[in-house]
Formats: sequence, C-alpha cells, structure tokens
Amino acid sequence: MEKQIRCGEEDGSGERGLLHTWRGYSYSTTPERVLLSRPVLQAALGARHGVLLVEGGHVYSFGDLPWKQNQTSSVVTEPVLEAVLSEQRVVFVTAGSAHSGVVTEDGGVHMWGENAHGQCGLSGLSVIPNPTPVGVLNSVATPPQTVPILEVACGDQHTLALSAKHEVWAWGSGCQLGLNTSTFPVWKPQKVEHLAGRHVLQVACGAAHSLVLVRCLPPPQEPRKQDKCGQCHQLLYTMTDKEDHVIISDGHHCPLGVELDSGEAKSALEGSPDQRSPTEPGPSMPAQIPKSPTYSTNPEFAPPPESIPASEPQNQVPASSQEHVEPAIEYSAEPEAPATNGEVCVEASETNTPEPDSCRATGGKSSPYPDEQAVKAYLKRLSDHALAEHTTKTPSTLHSAQLSSDRADRFTSDPLIPVAQSVTPMGSALNNLVVSCASAVGERVVSTYEALSLRKVIGYWVPGEGRERVEERLRQEEPIQGKKSSSLGDIREEEAELSRRLSLPGLLSQVSPRLLRRTSRPRARAIPLTPGGIPEADAHLPSLQTEVWSWGRGQEGQLGHGDLLSRPQPVYVKSLNGKEVLRVAAGAHHSLALTAQSQVFSWGCNTSGQLGHMESPTTLPHITKLSDGIRVWDIGAGQQHTLLLADGDCIQPILYYSGQQVKEVMEQTEEEEQTGEYTQQPVLLPFCMNLGYVSSVCAGGRTCAALTDCNVMGFIASLHELAAAERKYYCKLSNINSLLLQPLLKLDSLSSALGQSSAGLLQNLIGRLGRLSQLTGQNSASLTSFLRRSRDIRGLVILEDAHLFLGTYSEYCSAVGDLLVMGGFQALVKPCHDVFGKGAEVVQKLSKCSEEGLPLSDILAHLFYLPIKHLHEYGRLLLKLATCYEVSSVDYQKLQDACSKYESMALHLKRRRRKEAEYTLHFWKSFPGKMTDSLRKPSRRLICESSNKALTLQNAGRFSVNWFILFNDALVHAQFSTHHVFPLATLWVEPISEENTGLYGLKVTSPEESFTLLASSPAEKAKWLRSINQAVEQALSGLGHDGIPPSTGVTQRADPPISRTASYTFYKDSRLKEATYEGRWVSGKPHGRGVVKWPDGRMYTGTFKNGLEDGFGDYVVPNKNLNSCDHYQGQWKDGKIYGFGTFRYASGEIYEGSFQDNMRHGHGMLRSGKLNSTSPSVFIGQWQYDKKSGYGVFDDITRGEKYMGMWLDDQRQGNGVVVTQFGLYYEGAFNNNKMMGTGVLLSEDDTTFEGDFSEDWTLNGKGVLTMPNGDYIEGSFSGVWGTGLKMSGSYYKPSLYDSDKEKAHALKLGRLAVHSEEKWKAVFLECWNRLGCDSPGQGQTTTAWDNIAVALTANRRQQRDSPELLSRSHHKTLESLEFIPQHVGPVTLEVYHTIRRYLVKACDTPLHPLGRLVETLVSVYRMTYVGVGANRRLLPQAVNEIKSYLSCIFQLVRFLFPDLPEEGGSLADPPKEKGSSDPAGKQLESPKPGCVVSSSALLLPVLLPRLYPPLFTLYALENEKEDDVYWECVLRLNKQPDLALLAFLGVQQKFWPVTVTVHGEKQQVLSSTKDACFASAVEALQQISTTFTPSDKLQVIQLTFEEITQEVLALLKQDFLWSMDDLFPVFLFVVLRARIRNLGSEVSLIEDLMDPCVQHGEHGIMFTTLKACYYQIQHEKIT
Repeated sequence: MEKQIRCGEEDGSGERGLLHTWRGYSYSTTPERVLLSRPVLQAALGARHGVLLVEGGHVYSFGDLPWKQNQTSSVVTEPVLEAVLSEQRVVFVTAGSAHSGVVTEDGGVHMWGENAHGQCGLSGLSVIPNPTPVGVLNSVATPPQTVPILEVACGDQHTLALSAKHEVWAWGSGCQLGLNTSTFPVWKPQKVEHLAGRHVLQVACGAAHSLVLVRCLPPPQEPRKQDKCGQCHQLLYTMTDKEDHVIISDGHHCPLGVELDSGEAKSALEGSPDQRSPTEPGPSMPAQIPKSPTYSTNPEFAPPPESIPASEPQNQVPASSQEHVEPAIEYSAEPEAPATNGEVCVEASETNTPEPDSCRATGGKSSPYPDEQAVKAYLKRLSDHALAEHTTKTPSTLHSAQLSSDRADRFTSDPLIPVAQSVTPMGSALNNLVVSCASAVGERVVSTYEALSLRKVIGYWVPGEGRERVEERLRQEEPIQGKKSSSLGDIREEEAELSRRLSLPGLLSQVSPRLLRRTSRPRARAIPLTPGGIPEADAHLPSLQTEVWSWGRGQEGQLGHGDLLSRPQPVYVKSLNGKEVLRVAAGAHHSLALTAQSQVFSWGCNTSGQLGHMESPTTLPHITKLSDGIRVWDIGAGQQHTLLLADGDCIQPILYYSGQQVKEVMEQTEEEEQTGEYTQQPVLLPFCMNLGYVSSVCAGGRTCAALTDCNVMGFIASLHELAAAERKYYCKLSNINSLLLQPLLKLDSLSSALGQSSAGLLQNLIGRLGRLSQLTGQNSASLTSFLRRSRDIRGLVILEDAHLFLGTYSEYCSAVGDLLVMGGFQALVKPCHDVFGKGAEVVQKLSKCSEEGLPLSDILAHLFYLPIKHLHEYGRLLLKLATCYEVSSVDYQKLQDACSKYESMALHLKRRRRKEAEYTLHFWKSFPGKMTDSLRKPSRRLICESSNKALTLQNAGRFSVNWFILFNDALVHAQFSTHHVFPLATLWVEPISEENTGLYGLKVTSPEESFTLLASSPAEKAKWLRSINQAVEQALSGLGHDGIPPSTGVTQRADPPISRTASYTFYKDSRLKEATYEGRWVSGKPHGRGVVKWPDGRMYTGTFKNGLEDGFGDYVVPNKNLNSCDHYQGQWKDGKIYGFGTFRYASGEIYEGSFQDNMRHGHGMLRSGKLNSTSPSVFIGQWQYDKKSGYGVFDDITRGEKYMGMWLDDQRQGNGVVVTQFGLYYEGAFNNNKMMGTGVLLSEDDTTFEGDFSEDWTLNGKGVLTMPNGDYIEGSFSGVWGTGLKMSGSYYKPSLYDSDKEKAHALKLGRLAVHSEEKWKAVFLECWNRLGCDSPGQGQTTTAWDNIAVALTANRRQQRDSPELLSRSHHKTLESLEFIPQHVGPVTLEVYHTIRRYLVKACDTPLHPLGRLVETLVSVYRMTYVGVGANRRLLPQAVNEIKSYLSCIFQLVRFLFPDLPEEGGSLADPPKEKGSSDPAGKQLESPKPGCVVSSSALLLPVLLPRLYPPLFTLYALENEKEDDVYWECVLRLNKQPDLALLAFLGVQQKFWPVTVTVHGEKQQVLSSTKDACFASAVEALQQISTTFTPSDKLQVIQLTFEEITQEVLALLKQDFLWSMDDLFPVFLFVVLRARIRNLGSEVSLIEDLMDPCVQHGEHGIMFTTLKACYYQIQHEKIT
C-alpha cells in the first residue's frame, strides 16, 4: 500500500467501498465515515435518509426513517440492515424524498417508505414500513408477463423503472410520470408509451420532473420504396404547377391514422406537445392535442394567420407555418422509430419567448415565419435530418469542398460505411438535396438570403459552438423580410438559392429531385450528425450518440426547453443534441448532464448557485464553470446542491461542490435557508485529498456522499490513472477538432488552397481522426463506468478489443502519412495563417511542440502525430496494472501481452511509418519536378534510392543516367526524361553469384523485361536485395504501408515466394498488349489459374503454363456488329485452343468438339440457328482445319433433309445418303455439294430409279426406273424427281417373261453408301490419341494405362471444384476405376469376368476415355437415325454401323488387355475343381458354356441399351406390314377361351392343364376359363420386350421353355422328352397369349445381332421355334 496516500482512518477495516458523508462546503466540514463490516458498492441519498448496498447484496438504511414503526426514534445514526431483503441478492438501490427502492438480481423491484401518492406502487397503504415486492407486469402480453427491471429512480411522488428491454415504466402521481392519464395516483406500474421503440440508457427523478438518457436512433437505412401511403394508397407526393413555379408537396395525411410498422403495435400517435407548437400548452391542458390537423394539405390555401379564432387552442399554429405533417411511414425502414405524427417547422422552443402571443406577432410581417430564429430552426432540421440519413447512403465520392460544413464538435465519420470511404461530409447531402429541389422548382433567385454569407449559414449546422453564440449572430443579422409567400415550394427555392452559395464546384450530383426528396424525407426530428449506428466491433462499448428527454413540472426551468411550462409527456432536450451525454442526474429542481468531454451541463433552479454558473436563462442547459483542465466524471444532485467528481492535476480524483452552504445548526428555519451563503461556481472540497481514491459520488437532500477505495498494491491508482489519461486524451482530441479543424473547414478558400488530392486526403484524415476520437470517447466512457462497477480486469475494452484499437491507430497513422507525403501540411499553412493569424498560436498551443522556431507545417505534422504517442501511454499503464498481479497469473499474462502489442505498434508507427513518410516527403522535395507529378501518390513511400550511384544497370551506355528508386509498391527506373515503373507484386529478384564475374549483380525479372543491376559493393548488394525482397513480401501480403507490425518473436520470411498471386497490365507483349492479367505467377510468367482482360472486352479465365493459356479455359470475345459475344469453354495448349471444347458463336451457332490451333479439327458437332430461326441445321462429323472434311451427318431442319456421307472443304463430296421427311431415299455419288454421278433414288411407295444424276434430285442420263409392281423402264431420263420426267427408253413388264430378269433387278441398297468401317474414324482416332497412340493399335499398353489414370485424376480434380456435376454413384464408379484389372498368363473365365465388369464401369463415366468414346458414339448414332433419319431403308446400315462399333471397340479392349483372345477365340480352361462349380457361363450362350470370346457378348450389353430406341424404331418401321398382319391375327385368336384355343392349335389332350392356380387358389379349368393356362410361361415370354441385347432376349425364350416344361411335368408326373411336334403347338399357344406387339421386330433384331457362336446350340433351336411361331401366326387361317 502506497504510503503517501492517507486512508481517512487508520483502523484499516477495509480497503475498498468506504463510504463518507458530509454537508456543505466550508473548510470546517469533515466527512464522516459510515462504518460497515463489508465494502459499500452503491449508495443513494434521499431528502433525509440514505440506502446502502454492500458486498453480498445486503441493503442498509440510515438517517430519518419515520416509516419504521417499531423504532423509538425515527432518526437512525447507525445503518440498519433491511432484514426482509436478506434472502434476495440486491444489485441496485435508489432513494427518493421519502421512499426507497431496490432491484434484485432477477430483475424484481422492492419498494418501501412513504406511499401516499402511490410512489411505492402498492395500493391501499400510505406507508410501507419494509421492502415489499412491486409487480411490473406487461398486460399487453397474454398471459401478462413480468418485466425484469435494470434500475429504478425515485422522486418526491413518483418512481421510474428502466426495464431490461430498455423501456421506461412509471408509477406514482403527477405529470412527471409521462403517462397518458390525468387520474392520479397511478398505483400499478405502467409503460411510458411515448418512449416506446427507443433504447433508454438511464432514468433520473427530480422532485417533480423526470429525465432519461436515450440512445439515438440510427439513421433510416434505406430510402422509401413506395410512392403511396401504405394504408390509404394515396400518393405521398403531389405536384402542383403554378405559372412560374412548381410546388412539390409531400404533405399527405392518411385518413386512417398513422401507418403502423409491421408487427409493431405502436400507439398510433406519439407526437408530443413540444413537437407540435411553438407555444407549448401548459400542464392545464395535457391532452388537448388534436389527433390530426384539420387544415388543408396544400399550404397555398391555408387560412391567413389572423383568421384563426382566438378560442382555438394555442397549439393550432397557422397552417402556413406548420410544416406538413409527416405520417410515421417514413420511418418504416427501421422499426424502432416512433410515429411522429406532426411537427411544426418553427421550433420556437429555442427562442426563449414563452409568451403565448409570439406566434400572433408575426401577423403583421409578410413572412410566414415568426422570426429568423425559426428559419434557423427549420433549416437546421432540414439539413440535420437529411444529412444524418444521407451519410449512410452516399459513398464518399465528393471532394474537399464538402469539408466546409463539417460539424464543429464531432468528426464526420460514419462507421456504417467502411472507414476507407466513410467521410461523407455533411455539405454533400444538403447540396444534393437542395440543388435538385432547385432544379425542379425553377430558377428564381431570392435576394433575401444575400445577408447570409456562406460561413454564417454553415454556422447553423454547428451546434457545437454553443447555442448562445449562434443566436447572438442571428440577432445581428438583418431580419429576413419582404418575402411574400406561403408555399412550401418557395421555401424550397430559398433553400436552393442558399445551397447554390454553399455548393462548391464539382459537388452537385445530378440526381432526380424526386428521388432526393424521397431519400431525405424523414425529418421528424433532428438526428445528431455524429457517427450514426454503432459498428459491430464496438457494439459493446457505450454509445456516445445520446439524447436527453425530460418531462414533468417546469416552473424552475428544470426541463431545459427554454421555458417554464410543464410537459406531461417526454420531450427531447434539443440544445443537448450531439453533446454526447453519458449520464444525467436530477436534483430537487435542477438537472445535470455529464458529457463524454467531461463537461457538465446544468439547468433549472439556481437559487443557491447549484447550477455552478450564473448564466441566464437557467431554462436552457449551460456548461458549469470549472477552471481549465478539470474533467468531471461523476455527478450527484441534491436538494439545492451539486456534487462533482473530477480529475485534477494529480492522479487522485478531486471533489467540487456548488450550492447552499449547510450550517451545522439543525434548527435553521426555512427563511434563513433562503438567505444562506452559497457558491457562485463550483468550489473544491478541501478534504477530498484525504479520502483516498473516490470511485463515485451521490447527493440527496442536503447531504453528500462519496465511495472511496484505498490504493492496495497500486492497483486502484493505476486504474484511476488509466481512466483519467483516457478522459484527458479524449478532451484533447475534441479540442483539436473544435479549435483547429472546424475553423479551418469553414474557410471558403480551403479546397482551392489544398488542391483536389490533398483536400480528399485531409477529408480522409479527418474521418480517421473522427473514428479514433469516437473510439477513444467510447473507451473513456467505458473506463469511467468500469471504475464505478466491476473492476474485473477482463472487462477492459483495450484488452479484449486490442485489434480494434490497433487497427484504428494504424489506419489513422496512414492517413496522416498520406497527407504528409503529398505536402498537405505545407498547403495547410496559408489557410492556418488566414484563420488563426500569423503566429497561429492555436496550433502551437495544441501541438505542445517543445522545439522553438519550427515551421508551421512541421508543427501541424507534429500535432497530427500526437495520438500515436498515446499508444505508449496504453502500454505503460497496462504494464503498471500488470505489476499488481502475480507473475504466473492469467491476468498478468493478458496485460503483459496487450502491453507488448501496444508498445510494438507505437514503435512501428512512430519509428517506421512516420520516418518513412518524412523520408518520402524529403525525397519529393529534391526530386526533379516533371516526374514527381506522375509518381507522387499518397500511399507511396520511399524505401531506398540509388542517387549515390550505388546501383547501376549492366551494359548501360557510357552517357546514360540510370537511377533506381524503390518504393513500397514499385521499383522505378528513371532515365534522363523517362521513367519506368515496375510494380513490386510482379517483380522477382535473385542474386547472381560473384564467383565467375567478380561483379555484385542482381537479376531482376518482371513480366515483360528482365535486366541485371550491378551494386557497388557486397554490402550495397545485400542491402538492395533485402530491401527489394522485403518490399515485395509486404506488397504481396497486402499490408502495403498499413502493415501491422510483426508481433514480437515472429520473423518475416526473407524471400518472397517465387509463385504468387498478383495483377499486372502488359504494355509490350504483342498478344497481350494493354491486357490485364490477374492470377498466379511463377518467375515472371503467368502460371496457374488466372484471368486476362483486354481493353477491347476480350477476356480469358482459366489456367496458364509458362505465360501461355494451357489447360481448361473460358474465353469471351465481344462482337460489336452482332451486339453479342463469342464464347469458348474448353481445352487450350500453348496459348491456342487445342483439344475438346464448346464454342458459342455470336451468330448463335454452337460448336462442340475438337480443336487444334484455334481451328475446328477432329470430331465435332455444329448447331446453327434455333429451331425457329431462319436456317436451323446440325452437322456432326469430322473437321479438318475449320472445314467439314471426312464422314459427317448433316441435318437440314428447314428442308427436312438429312445427309450422311463424305465431305471435303465444307462441301458434300464422295458417296453419301440423303433421306427426306417425305420418305425419299437417295444413295450415290456427290460432287461439289450436289448429287452428281451414279445414284439410286427410292420414293416412299418403292418406286426406284437407278442411274445418273446431275443436280440434287435431278435425273440426267441413263438409268432404270422401276415401279412398285415390278414394271421397269430402261433408257435415258432428264428432269427433277416429282415434277415430270422426260425419258426415251424401253418399258418392261417382267411377269410376262421369265423370272430371271426380275432377279437381276432386285435392288441391293447400301452399295453406294459409305461403308460402316469408314464412318466416324475421327471419333475412334481421338480415343486412340487419348490413350497415347498416333494411329489405331500403334503404341504402348503401359502408356495407355498411364494416360487413363491421368485423365481420371484430372477430371476428378475438376469435378471436385464443382461437385454438383457428379452423382454419388458416379463418385463410386470413379473410385472403383482406379484399380486396373491385373492378371498373369492366359485369360481364364474369372479374369474375363473381371475385365467385363471393368469395361461396364469404364463405359459408364465420360471421364474415362472408353466412356467418352461410347458417349460420343451414342450421340452420333442418335443424330444419324433419329428424326428424318428414322427411315426403314436405313436399317441395314444402322445394324452394320453397330457391328463396326463392336469390332473397333474390341480392338481397343484387346490393346488394353493384350492377353485377351481374338474374336471367336477360346478362353483358357480354368483349374478343374473350379470349373465344375462356376455357373457364370450363362452370360455367354454357346455350346461349351463360357469358352468363346466374342465382341458382341462382351460389348453389346454396354452399347445396345444406349442405342436401342433408334434401332428398334427402324426395325418396327421395316417390319410394319408383317407385324400388322400378325397382330390382327393375335387379337382375333385371343378372343377364344383357353381350351378352345388349345384345341384349335392342335395341342395334344394330355398337355391340357386340368387345374390352374389363380391368386394362390387352385381352380378347375372350365370351358370358359381364359388367360389361365400356361400363365407363368406367358408372363416369362412377355419380358422379351423389356430386354435389350439378343443374348438377354434368348435367355427370356429359354426361360419360357423351362416354364412350359415345368407345367407339363407337373401334369404328367413323370419324366418326359419333348418332340418338336408336341412342343410347337404349346409354344404357339404361349406366344399368342403373350400378345407381344412388335414380335417381328424382336425376331429380326435377334437374328441380325445374335452371337454367331450361338446359332447352332440350344438357344439357336429355341429361337428358330419362336421365328416359326411368328410366321405361323401370320399365315394362320381361321377355319
């Protein structure tokens, strides 16, 4: 314990929470120590008694306690324990004149004492002897809920409570309750509805008035979306066009009342009397405020002021002077806002003219306003509101000139916008608002405002100068008269004219007036221009944006509204707007407000000097007179005195007293009291130094009390020192703003003196200083309340949120440095001389600069760098606090860490960042001028330069000058007249070894140049290498010069990475000239993912390799003519399009396929036009060098033709087939895109022409024309098919002659078509290429497998970036494909199955080369044979095409698995014991199960299901006639019942079933039974339609036979062998009953694609049986 501090008494019963009480201020006064066993946490004093809260939550009372019935004397000297509360844990106590209250931990309230007026909230008792619970119930909720309370305040006859939701509840008697009632007492606590939706921070009660501290509402977040009223749907804005001007009115009155916010059932009207009328109604008429004014909306037609009848209540102001009533909807952007239903634009509450006639007096003037004062109020409100709101909306694009209208007592930084652009000065919004109004309203010039020069007008927005000065100035202005108008439009014009003066060039945004009116509409009450909402980071810091509201009796002026009227409802105390009030206190008839700047405002009764000043009127808040350097941080107000707790010069807090001197003689009479001596201004209490460290004070009645702590271990002293230092520092920052910045900002010539860039930087600096100042103010408020409260070191904001402080300081330091580097402080010298005179003493005094004779610019710089020193202060005080703890404790560690953080930041900012800025400024002064302009940037700092020839360019000419300058963002190479800038992010530097050359060289690489620098010595080489590398590292980490210092112990990496992400604009490279690349780099070349943007709009996004596009990329090229773009997505190689991709052309064409060297090359599909456009067509096939060449299919959708054949240079050339939608079929030769040469043409009805063609569908030359009936004509023909042919030749009727001729003419189609082996070669070649082979079969199997692995991995990686492309099963497939089937020696059946399973999976995913191949084949097959291609004559080609696919894929499979036998070869025999049990042979139908390898068995199961639909359609078309005949027969025969049909088909009687099982029951077969016999076999056969491959279909047939056999065996109950004669009729019966519609097609498909090795086995016989049945049914005759 420190010795120099005496602790009031020596008994040492406690170190903290000691309570001392005293009265008056004379030297003889000595405080008494109230002796208690436990520390006092809080004290409250009433008129003659006091209540104490001690540690552990116990409550004691002392003093005059008349309500205690059982005590002999009502005066208690020793504190008595309120035993009733011993069960409760109390957290807050309060005392009124003669009653007391406490709040418990769970938010319950207990009251006791005098209750005659209901002030204890308990009905029926006039006195409550002991603490009794009071129920604060929210009756609106169902069921009613108890409202938890935070704190309570007591007056004479009323009590206020602050709920946990920050609402106010009141009970007791009098208008000071603020409730909408005139019946008192109010026994039950009721909510003060008028404050609903506001966040109340503190409540205080005087004898008959109430004060609350409220957090400002954040400005509304967004402009109104709608133009109509949300309730009655009328327009909110009306426009009236007069001859010479337009009136825009937004005075909409909603007839349905005030629109309520969604879900918020607010009281519909919350307009207070004060907000309605200049002459507020007295207490006699509390509720006569009209609910909605009745005068006309348009002020043009309002009754003249004289005509208002005198009988009307005074609050009906002349309509013309009443601003349009704004419904509450304007606030709907933000639900907390109250509904302000009406507001008068003339706020005369500040005019100090309480006579009710002040309004009438204006009748004689022609102006609609009472006086200039009102104009001032109107303008102020208009701006305040618009600005407060506008700041949140406009990002700062505005420049210096706007600084002019900055607020005097706050910095304009709006934390809702990130600080980088947060400095939206206040002028802008007003300018925008008003100028646009002006443009709408017309250009009338109003001369009346000539008197108001710019500076004076700006004064209106500067409440900080104190109301008095502004008013003084206004009184000196000539009155504004001679303006005959009563329209709102004219007011707008005046504002516009005014704003024209205000606006400096370049500020006015040309926004539509209507929009601006809308964004600035809500002006229900002036919201302070201080930074609006609280940013997230410091949300738990106390808010500085507060308002004081007061209500109740006002005879002594204690409400602070400038009059002596009472207010029945809370009213906002306007003159405390923006004063940052942190705490309010109420004496009996006076009020106090303590601000963040440690000033005290006081108002109300001053009979005993209790206000601490002698200003008048006392009805408005004035600052208590204290000498300089006294900073108050706690206040107490008693009956006629005020007690202040302040910081003085020493660490210990000091006490000041103002008010009545209290004589020790108790019997003093009232009269004497009035004449007793009192203070003119606060006096220092002499004994305060003996008390120790006072942590809080309170006053009540005539008593004062102080809570003190002894300084144990120096902890308390350190805490006090920390808080005091922060308060002092905040005052200092506020002074810099109000004394230096605000006067400067009002200078008209400021922006021109500074120039554009410096003005913006000054604005940024002021914004950052504002942010810093706000943070400091919040922190000082937090520390002050910390002293009063917990003292748990973990609650210190500078510990918990160190990053917030460090970040703010770092940003601020950068802002100062930027202004310094640009010579801004130099430019500020002249404005400073203009404003502060030649000596500029203000600056000298503020900067406290010790050195003599420094230039003013240096003093300014010194002044702005002062805040950095405060970081040292944080470090020092945190260290001091740390020493109070055990070294091993967590708290010690925490304080120690924070201390080192602040210290290292302070050193970093002071030594490094400040020195850099000064060094850079010095450099620019000496640098040749031309280059300075282009190189000098605010954030650019000099690191080192080579003017001393320490660094030269290798191989430079003899007379060349090479000067290298390293900045924090670039390396500059300057020559005589030119310079080149190399951005650091794309600079690579490496040392060249000195061994061979003996030179100290550095190799510098940039994207387009690389050169070698030579250093003069090894030391210089090392210095430059280190400097460049560090600068590059910082530039890359994005810290630039804002870098937070590396925290202790962490060393920075020496070399920046070779691979990095950066942005660069090319200037040389022919291909990339002027393009900007952003992405990954390696050693000077783009490498990895990146984006290139060209100035002409081209853009590439994708991967790079060694500076060239390589890998997957996305490329967009705008096409000006078509107003669209070409868009390519796909593979690149060496800077060119290469590989697979999709190209969407601006013309609407889409190409999907292979590219090579930016050209379509390989297999691809081109779609032209949409289906509804002029020429839709699709080509799929082979391309060579951007032209169609090779086999391809062209579908001309407009003409309904499809060409399948050879191409050359985009023309049909060679053999081909054309089919049309009308059934024509041509196959033959093409030349020059035409049918030219020999060909065959068939029409739908089988009319055929074979011969020569000269053009499309044009016959020309010899040929044979054959009719459908077989007649034919031989000769020469000419003409277009279908129009009429000319011919000369012979006509033959073959049936008349021998039939050999006919055979000669039987047409064999497909001879002139492209052979199936020639088709789609490119597709297969691409697959071979993917496997690493140049041509089919040429290459290494191992290489192929490697390529497959690479493809899978690459594709999987690509899919991992966008997982939505793959399904879960797909992922599994990919995983299983990673295992390659391995085997040694010949392929056995087991290995064969492993291979088969692998192939099935491989073909299942397009990411595998085989899967990709199958997918492509499927799409080309469908393209060929779907649509017009579904022509029955194409069936043979379609079947052959599938067969060719099988053989080509089989070739690939055998290449991957070389041990696999060739087509038709046998598998090796498996080991014997296994062979007997292996049933897997079923898959391969063959005589010797599972031993022959065939491509169809291996691959058809993969291919056919995908190709089945188009193929089966062709079969159905081909077999249409036969199928129809067959089907007709099936339908006819199926009408018969089972037994009849069996008999008809000649099935032997012994095979007829006797009983059948239907639904599990056995039933007798009757003559009427139908569809019951052989049902299981019928069902089995029906499955044939659901299978795809021939082998599966044969399996179905086999199953059907087995089912028939089973049934017959059950019938005969003996072994039995079928003979064909027995079997055939039964099978025929089953086929008929199976009713398979396209049986003919099924039969043909099996026949065509059946595995050759199966034809002669069991399956072959069964299939023949089915085929026989099909023919039998067709030719069945019903007899």
